Amino acid sequence: MTKLKIKSGDIVKVIAGDHKGTEGKVLRVFVDANKAIVEGTNMVSVHTKPSAKNPQGGIVKKEAPIQISNLSLIDPKSKKATKVGYKVEGDKKVRFSKKSNQVL
Repeated sequence: MTKLKIKSGDIVKVIAGDHKGTEGKVLRVFVDANKAIVEGTNMVSVHTKPSAKNPQGGIVKKEAPIQISNLSLIDPKSKKATKVGYKVEGDKKVRFSKKSNQVL
């Protein structure tokens, strides 16, 4: 199993696929499948039956997971896609942007 460098709450950019170039916040990460759900990207139509929560039913748009290899973290300083590194500061292991050396 590989180490995932993207976590929930990160701002990422889609670097490959149909939604290339779009940015959004990571809502959820699926570690076993190496996928993540990004806010506002990879929208799919889901047909739902009527229920107590949605009495009318119908077609609902929702985000579908994207492969983590197609995502790149956005550097908070330069606002561009960057690689993520790890370093030890004191007793803690922290993530940092390789473009600006800023701790994430």
